Formats: sequence, structure tokens, C-alpha cells
Amino acid sequence: MLKGKFITLGVTGSIAAYKAAEVASLLNKAGADVHVIMTATAQKFVAPATFAALTGNPVHTQLFAGAGGPDGADNPGVAGGLFPHIELARAHLIVVAPATANILAKAAHGLADDLLSATLLAAPGPVLFCPAMNVHMYQNPATQANLAALKKSGRHVLEPGTGALACGETGAGRLPEPREIVAEIVRLLGGPARDLQGLAVLVTAGGTREPIDPVRFISNRSSGKMGYALAAAAAARGADVTLVTAPTALAAPGGVRAVLVETAQQMREAVQEHFPRADIVIKAAAVADYRPARPAERKIKKEGETLIIELVKNPDILAELGRLKKPGQVLVGFAAETENLLANARRKLTEKNVDLLVANDVTRPGAGFGADTNLVKLIYRDGRVEDLPLLKKTELAHRILDAAIGVRPLTY
Repeated sequence: MLKGKFITLGVTGSIAAYKAAEVASLLNKAGADVHVIMTATAQKFVAPATFAALTGNPVHTQLFAGAGGPDGADNPGVAGGLFPHIELARAHLIVVAPATANILAKAAHGLADDLLSATLLAAPGPVLFCPAMNVHMYQNPATQANLAALKKSGRHVLEPGTGALACGETGAGRLPEPREIVAEIVRLLGGPARDLQGLAVLVTAGGTREPIDPVRFISNRSSGKMGYALAAAAAARGADVTLVTAPTALAAPGGVRAVLVETAQQMREAVQEHFPRADIVIKAAAVADYRPARPAERKIKKEGETLIIELVKNPDILAELGRLKKPGQVLVGFAAETENLLANARRKLTEKNVDLLVANDVTRPGAGFGADTNLVKLIYRDGRVEDLPLLKKTELAHRILDAAIGVRPLTY
């Protein structure tokens, strides 16, 4: 899909530099001609030889051709010329991944004191920045101003992910997954129609909150990571994506229409509104089964040794969709279990009339709430069970979408 495309990949000094190796590999496998520029600090994290092996091209580290690199090797011009920064700037696309706060500042202010910054200054075509850094560095007003300046000048920015960072803190600043970066590259280069192009995908995510009083609620441990990964993956593959999400700590993926809700009833109303036009519906949200019958209008004071709250059942959104779905619509459900995984999942698949069920035992290591990975079984209407290995949720999202596409022409 990227055959013959000349792509310059800039790698800067971030712990996320190791992910750039996978980006280079994916681009190479897609047929792109990848030329890597590494800053001096990037070479502290990954050796240039890694990228040379993955791309089949020399790695560029010096501003002038023939200048010896740290390993004594020459830095040839791309086409044999003396000025690599001019030749590398003529790429169909320049992508900087990871992009540190330093390179963002240089690019925003037109500095050119090394090969990468000089190449960016000389670039006449599209440039994509994929920021990765500490959350406070990312949120710093100077960094945000630099990002705004780059966007205003026509440069593209793939927003970082949110979660645990290498520094031990949590927040925005994680480099997007390599597949997401490559999907954005394909989009920017006007690649061929992706497999979900023209389809509407509806995803639900997060754990609903059912109010007890103005300051308390009943909820669950869902982080929303799986649903958000599905929404991002579907958008990357060309779908028109609507994400109906209960409260989470995550930022909505780019290119996704986000509908914010809180309670199960609000989620039900939003889903019913968007369901009729959806081709694929993926119910990844953890909807509370019960809600307080009579939420207090004011904060309940601590009185007595016990507090009795009467709960009533919430509507079963998945079952309702199973009854409403029309020929051509695919409905995907989730089953998070703690025992009898297959039996409970198969019963849910039948009772809810879903086309594909994603089942996981949340007691297994790496498969519980809040994790970046998941260990699931895909259960099909024809009785097949597909055991998937432990995968990152970003990777698993694509496997689930592959399965959903696979059942779509066979379901009806």
C-alpha cells in the first residue's frame, strides 16, 4: 500500500525510540523506501545498525555527506549528493517518531543545528510529528504553543496516548502504537481504500456510573482502554467511527466522533440514536447491571451502622441491540468473567443474539481491568472458538475488527 513511497523517518532521543524500529519495519514491509535520520541522543537508546537492517538503507546521522558517524561509518547522501538534508527533505513524507519536546521546539522556531532539524526546515512536503515525552513536558505551555504553531503552519501531529509512562508518572505523553502511526502515514499519503472505508462503526467504552447521591455513585473497574483502542483502530482503517463513552481518564482518539455519557440510561439513549446507521457495533463498555432505585437529592450523611440502598435492574443494551439488528449489521459483545468462561460466554452469545463474542477471564494475569494487554477467546455463532495469545489492546483491537469483518458477509 506504500509501494514506492519515499519516507524519511526521524528518530529522536526518547525511551520510545525502540518503537520507531517497528514503525520502520512496518513501512518497509508495506513497500516504502525508508530512510532514517537519528539524532545524537536517539543513538543512546537504539543503535543505527538496527534501522539499517530493518530498512536496507544507510542510517543518516550527520549534516554533511562523508562526515564520520559515532561508529566511524560515512554518512552518504541519499542520491550521492553532498547535502543529505536537502535530499531527505524531498521525501513523500517525513515522520518524526518519537518527537521530543526539543525537536518540536526546533521545528516550530525554524532552528536547523543538526541533520533532522535542517531536513525539517527544508521540507516542502507533508511532515508528521508523533510526540512522546513526560506528561508535564507535554502539558508545558511552551510545548503546547510549539505544537499549535506547527499545526498552524500545516504540519501534522498524531496526539500521544495516555497511560503509564516510562518515568513512572501517568498521563498524556505515550508514543502512539506503531500500527497507528503507519495507518496515519497511509492516510496522509492518500493510500488505497482501507478495509473499513465507507462503513459506520459504533463502539461503546468505559464503565457507567449510577448515582447514589450528588457525590457518590456505583461503578466498576473498567478503564475504557479496550473500547478506545477499538475506536482508534477502526478510524485508522477508514471507518466512520462513533464512540459512546462513559467517564474515563483517556483522551478520545483522533478522527473519532465521541459522545460522552455517564449512566447506563444515557448510554442506552446514545446507542439507540446512532445504532440504525451502524454497520458494525462493538459493545465494549462495562454497563452497570443495577442502579439505585431512588438517588438522594442531597449528600447522604453518615448515620447508623448500616445503609441499605435498593437497586433496580438497568436496561440490557446488548440484548436490545440483538433484537433490533437488521440484516447486514454485525453486533460484537464482550464477556468479562471470573469463572466458567466458555459456558457463560456461549450462553451470552445466544441469549443476546450477537454475531461475535470476545470473552476474557479477568482473573488471569495481564487480562484484568486497567491493563494495557488482554487475553481473550473469540467465540463465533457457528461454535468456533479462537484462542488469541496475550496481546496489547491496540493489537487486539485489529484482531477483533478482522473477525468482525470476517463474519459480516457470512452472518446473514
